[in-house]
Amino acid sequence: MPKKRKNRGRHKGDKGKEGYVQCDNCGRLVPRSKIVRVTRPYVPVDPQLAKELEAKGAIIPKYYVTRNYCINCAIFYGIIKVRPEEERKKKQSLGAKPTSK
Repeated sequence: MPKKRKNRGRHKGDKGKEGYVQCDNCGRLVPRSKIVRVTRPYVPVDPQLAKELEAKGAIIPKYYVTRNYCINCAIFYGIIKVRPEEERKKKQSLGAKPTSK
């Protein structure tokens, strides 16, 4: 069967075998180079309460949570967008100028 993608949908290149990581949403085992990692700040305090406490001089801690998603979950939650077919195939070399017709 022909390959759909040159890199087989991964970032590992020619490095050999690599470990698997569980998707934090659905639990699927995904190769480490194929996961979508998202780091977002998490504040454990309600936003209105945080404003009041900061006004009084309190320091509210902000934690950064990193989550791993499989491709299906990342698309479902809108982290990754599915690009139109014309956009997917666009490849420009470094020295080439775009042609407009």
